[in-house]
Amino acid sequence: MVLKVSTWNINSVRMRMPLVERFLSLENPDVLCLQEIKCREAEFPSSSFKKLGYQHIAVNAQKGYHGVAIVSRFPLDAIERQEFCNKGDARHISAQIDTGDHGSFIVHNLYVPAGGDIPDPGLNEKFLHKLNFLDELKLLSPSWSSATVPSIITGDLNVAPSEFDVWNHKSLLKVVSHTTEETRRLNEIMARGNWLDAMRAITPEPEKLYTWWSYRSPDWSAANKGRRLDHIWLCPKYAPNISAMRILKDARSWEKPSDHVPVTIDLT
Repeated sequence: MVLKVSTWNINSVRMRMPLVERFLSLENPDVLCLQEIKCREAEFPSSSFKKLGYQHIAVNAQKGYHGVAIVSRFPLDAIERQEFCNKGDARHISAQIDTGDHGSFIVHNLYVPAGGDIPDPGLNEKFLHKLNFLDELKLLSPSWSSATVPSIITGDLNVAPSEFDVWNHKSLLKVVSHTTEETRRLNEIMARGNWLDAMRAITPEPEKLYTWWSYRSPDWSAANKGRRLDHIWLCPKYAPNISAMRILKDARSWEKPSDHVPVTIDLT
């Protein structure tokens, strides 16, 4: 049995539900983690997902901003919502997923703050918030990784950690998402939990990997100035199970797209 887990910053789930339906028909994942759903829980299109076979849904939502959700073909238990930085933002949800023959695992779905435009925590409160968020995540990382049930971290982490995760390393060293302060923190989070970067396990460096292309580019495909902001990590217990990974770059060309594209891994 192959278990498929996908992640996608959808940038408004209600606006882009037709794109979600298109993706689900193409990839047919068992579990889909969404970020930036931008709606209250009562407004989440649960009925649409249930018609598509995703009967099990967990949402952490707020009006008009942020928000994360897990939709699954398998039951969701032990649903938790971790608050970061005392902000009250809907940026995390986790659930234990019982797949039957494939066993159980915990998925943590995260939407890390973008951080604004100025990479100076003294001048930019949004960047300070992002760094503080990553510091809190660093403290949680070991316990999530060492949980009795195997764990996955996934979502829009809003950091491109490697020079091969951005279109131009030198040009972006002072651009939020690729600064040393951010990449160092993300690498520390990964190291503290001994997490496996699932995407790089399948596609090692120096091959470039991108999951995000700015709306500001008039021809994003030709310019190809991408960044890998979306991630899937596996705890040591689950690391040997990964068998494949796909980035659906074509989704960036769909009508009224998100600026992120879906990432899917196969677990055996």
